Amino acid sequence: MANHKSALKRIRSSEKRRVHNRYYARTMRNAVNAFRQLTDKNEATEQLPKVVALVDRVAKRNIIHNNKAANLKSSLYRQVNNM
Repeated sequence: MANHKSALKRIRSSEKRRVHNRYYARTMRNAVNAFRQLTDKNEATEQLPKVVALVDRVAKRNIIHNNKAANLKSSLYRQVNNM
């Protein structure tokens, strides 16, 4: 157990941040997985900017690494182009 008030506060704040980050990461992953299930090119082209914006937002908040975001976006664009 923590011995200092600041350590107790750090535990509380890091738990709150962890839950918050998990929410955003899970939301982004669900959106990417749903996008990968699409088969219609018109629908995928329409959804792509929304999913890319979500990935960018998560990367901007340092929940995922910038390179991971770039790789995700690249694979999504490639999927749309190969439809």
